[in-house]
Amino acid sequence: MTRATPVSRPDLVGRRPAPRWATRLAHAIPFLVLPSSVWRLAVAFGFPMGQLTDSGQPWVCRGWSSVYVAVISLLSEAAALTAFGLVQPLGEEVPRWVPRFGGRAVRPTVVLIAAALGSVALVLIWTVGFWDAWTGHRMNNMANTSWQAVFIACYGPLNLWGPSLLVLTWAYRRRVAGSAG
Repeated sequence: MTRATPVSRPDLVGRRPAPRWATRLAHAIPFLVLPSSVWRLAVAFGFPMGQLTDSGQPWVCRGWSSVYVAVISLLSEAAALTAFGLVQPLGEEVPRWVPRFGGRAVRPTVVLIAAALGSVALVLIWTVGFWDAWTGHRMNNMANTSWQAVFIACYGPLNLWGPSLLVLTWAYRRRVAGSAG
């Protein structure tokens, strides 16, 4: 078995590696998303997780709603994994398996714009999504305050996803700008 020789990329030569703290933060982001994904998967598999219907009965997710909730969990974890692109070569070169674009250098401006917009969107989504929790209002669809606390413990870490991604975006910007000169 022979190994393929890596192709030398003059446009990527001299790029500084990501700082260790940035790499650690990129590895932490999927774990910030994981508790909410586990919550949603429990819901998708029929556990009410303290949620109530309008009539006060435990709410159980069934049918296509279960599939939708499970897919949302998987997609959110996949989105969290994109943070690695800011600290690994994935953010500098399109993977070779991608048809037509594989092996091409990624323009840092594209990465910066996508990451910055994603960061801001996550901050807005989770600030608005958690407004009741942050302002101390009881969430009416929860069976009791214990379930509300569990919900907040599972979804609260999502509030750190956007700011963490923004910090990684800043580190990526400093890294690619510092290697350009």
